Amino acid sequence: MDFTVLWSGDGVLAIGIVPPPSRMAARAHLRRAVREAAAQWLKLDSEAISVESAPGTPPRLLLPGGVAGLSFSHDEGLSLAAVHLHGAVGIDVMRVQDIADWLHLARDYLGPQVTQELAACPDTQRPLRLAQAWTAREAALKCAGQQLAEWDGVELDCHLQAVETPQNFVAMLATIRGQTRRV
Repeated sequence: MDFTVLWSGDGVLAIGIVPPPSRMAARAHLRRAVREAAAQWLKLDSEAISVESAPGTPPRLLLPGGVAGLSFSHDEGLSLAAVHLHGAVGIDVMRVQDIADWLHLARDYLGPQVTQELAACPDTQRPLRLAQAWTAREAALKCAGQQLAEWDGVELDCHLQAVETPQNFVAMLATIRGQTRRV
């Protein structure tokens, strides 16, 4: 199975694959890849590792003698997975592209501060900065076990790490740093 290790350290592993075209096939392919990558990383048999997921709850990686945090993200042409041996994890990927209604998107989902920062940046930099802000928010929400929702004023206290990806993509990895707080 082909996968690329994008990040490894402090009990965290992030991998990427070029997925098959269908979403269902991409999901199955990524689950197989994360089992194989974790097996190599932890020097285990991949048959001893399984992915547990249920709608409305974060997925988990079941390991011999324990459970690891797990997160998935897909965009056309790239799928990512992150494993955290010591707790929750979130990962998100987004293609950098110009989005016509970026202002409404930012205001509704990223909050007033990010919206102001995006409005103040040069038009040529906005697609990249929007993708960075979006993936940071999505990764943090996944790490906190929350679903995407309109901005509610809650800042999630996560450690965010940019993950190197192929050109035209941005990805963020989030691990819990502390409690959430309202801003």
